[in-house]
Amino acid sequence: MKKITLFLSALAVMAGFATLNSCQTAAPAEESTNEETTQTVAQKGAIVYFNLDRVLNEYDMANDLGSVLQSKLQSIDQEVTRRGNKLQSDLNAFNEKIEKGLLTRSTAEAQNEKLVKQQNDFQTYYNQKQQEMQEEQAVTMNQIANAIKEYIDKFNAEKQFALIIATQGDILPQPVVAGDPDLDITDMLIEGLNAEYVKTRNENN
Repeated sequence: MKKITLFLSALAVMAGFATLNSCQTAAPAEESTNEETTQTVAQKGAIVYFNLDRVLNEYDMANDLGSVLQSKLQSIDQEVTRRGNKLQSDLNAFNEKIEKGLLTRSTAEAQNEKLVKQQNDFQTYYNQKQQEMQEEQAVTMNQIANAIKEYIDKFNAEKQFALIIATQGDILPQPVVAGDPDLDITDMLIEGLNAEYVKTRNENN
């Protein structure tokens, strides 16, 4: 019996956000006077980028919602598997009785008709649960994407970067294959997103 696969599709959010001023060259980075990691020095009007994979991996809200989703999908998968195994067991028992000649023709026809109905009912149930899983995934993805987008809008209202680009991938990231590290705002976004999430979560508790 084919099991419904558990999956959390890669989130395709925000290829880039065009905002406010025309592009300007970012100011050169200032050398750190201590061993602490410095924040990005990209200036107003600069084109900046962030690593979407890292944001999704390190954003607490994405991890929390992902865990909830995984639990829901596992529960659905287990119930579908249980029903599928029960149907398969009934089919095997019926076939064994037929092979041994333990059923009259009329009884066999009646049981066969009942099993066909069980199969049809299970297929309907299976399709419904697949759709339910897809909807659960879509809602979770949209919640995460919306939270990131809303935060970036608010973040950029203050920073006023000309363009914020989301990049993905490790070996050959796209669309930003290489860039000035001072224009990478990934750490800033992760820190801000998590702080915003903690604040929102506390307000709702």
